[in-house]
Amino acid sequence: MRDRSQTEHGLERIRDISSDIQSFRFHSSIFDFIFQDRLPINPSNCSGLDIHLAFNTAVSFTTNTNWQAYSGESTLSYFSQSVGLTVQNFLSAATGLCVLLALARGLSVNSNASALGNFWKDLIRGTLYVLFPLAFALSLALVATGVVQTFSSYISANTLEGAQQIIPLGPAASQIAIKQLGTNGGGFFGVNSAHPFENPSPLSNFLQMFSILILPGACVFLYGRMIGNLRHAWVIFSVMFTIFCFGVIVVWSSESSYNPIFGSYGFWEGKEVRFGILNSAIWEVATTVASNGSVNSMHDSFSPIGGLVGMLNIQLGEVIFGGVGAGMYGMVLFILLTVFLSGIMVGRSPEYLGKKIEKREIQMSILGILLPSTVILLFTAISMSLPTALSSSSNRGPHGLSEILYAFSSGAGNNGSAFAGLNVNTPYYNSMIGIAMLIGRFGVILPVLAIAGGAAIQKRSEIVSEGSFSTEGGTFYVLLLSMIVIVGALTFFPVLTIGPILEHFLMLQGRTF
Repeated sequence: MRDRSQTEHGLERIRDISSDIQSFRFHSSIFDFIFQDRLPINPSNCSGLDIHLAFNTAVSFTTNTNWQAYSGESTLSYFSQSVGLTVQNFLSAATGLCVLLALARGLSVNSNASALGNFWKDLIRGTLYVLFPLAFALSLALVATGVVQTFSSYISANTLEGAQQIIPLGPAASQIAIKQLGTNGGGFFGVNSAHPFENPSPLSNFLQMFSILILPGACVFLYGRMIGNLRHAWVIFSVMFTIFCFGVIVVWSSESSYNPIFGSYGFWEGKEVRFGILNSAIWEVATTVASNGSVNSMHDSFSPIGGLVGMLNIQLGEVIFGGVGAGMYGMVLFILLTVFLSGIMVGRSPEYLGKKIEKREIQMSILGILLPSTVILLFTAISMSLPTALSSSSNRGPHGLSEILYAFSSGAGNNGSAFAGLNVNTPYYNSMIGIAMLIGRFGVILPVLAIAGGAAIQKRSEIVSEGSFSTEGGTFYVLLLSMIVIVGALTFFPVLTIGPILEHFLMLQGRTF
């Protein structure tokens, strides 16, 4: 067996390289935003961002969160949108893919720490051979459906009332393509894919919704091929798809149900009539299970139960499809925990893919699962106790709590969507959500890399022993599904009870917030 120090050295190398590129991307982005008024391709003469907003935005796009505390068309220049954001969309998605590849190699190799791979090679291959070709093709398709793609200045038009209106334009299609494919989600325009220039038709809406899930779904089968067990991948995909379908049914039913406030059926506020309730419901579930964060309707205007589903999807750890690479390596943490507990219950030494699950693997799995959840609950509690934080909320009562809880869930879960009733463009929220995004991203990546390194030095047993637990059948499907739901319920049920659940029952009595 190889010395553990070899693995530690290999892991240190991966972490150092990853840290270097993340640091470079972060600093280059923050300076781009601060000094954008001095950079080219700025026809609208957008001024530089203040340090808090620049920090928040740089962290957001570096961590694949794409949380936006600004309105794109009025805040960022074409240069910042194209170079500062679009480049990050490619690299942040490719980074998640690199981590998944390292984990899959670590679990599948036989005592070979050097087989974890080369971060730079994986990054370049993922960007050039996967993300760029797909994004290029989708960009052309979106332009054909009417999405704008131009570097021309904004248009000034006279309205029927005689007033002047500025019509924003820009290179939107190229950014939207990678924002969807890379599970990034940051919109070119402030209202994201609810804007007719960003999502003009049912066809563009379908293409963008499909693009949200295609790569996270493909990563499941990539993982299955790398570990040599596609049947296991199908079980994982089935768990993800089950939770996704259940969420769509609940949201669609809730949004189509009787609205006691208006005395009619359907919660239409904040939804585009060209898409309707069903497409809005599917998009909300897709964007929250896949850590995408883009929207074609306003989540803050959804019914309490509809908003609850989106929030809970994020709080489950963004493992139901999740981000590119990130969703699958997050799911592996739940798989290890499931296999370990299943083995303990029957008195066997648990194994996964022919490798023993030991103390270190469980510690890292629990750390990766609970750290983002701790950040969500802790930061929400702090914000609920500070007048500075509460003053940003336009609502009181349970909905005000839901807005703050959703903001930190979205940040720590690297999702990026929001309940827009909360004014987050303040020094407090820009700083706190920025910190939450960093912890939510690297607080999972580092434990995953540690697991990959530990697994890489183990010998892989090809013989199925008594300690082996089948990860291919219906039993594992039920156990994994239960583990995900139970962990999420136990962690967040108390705060959800006094948030969206309480709001739902008060709404039935005719009370709003």
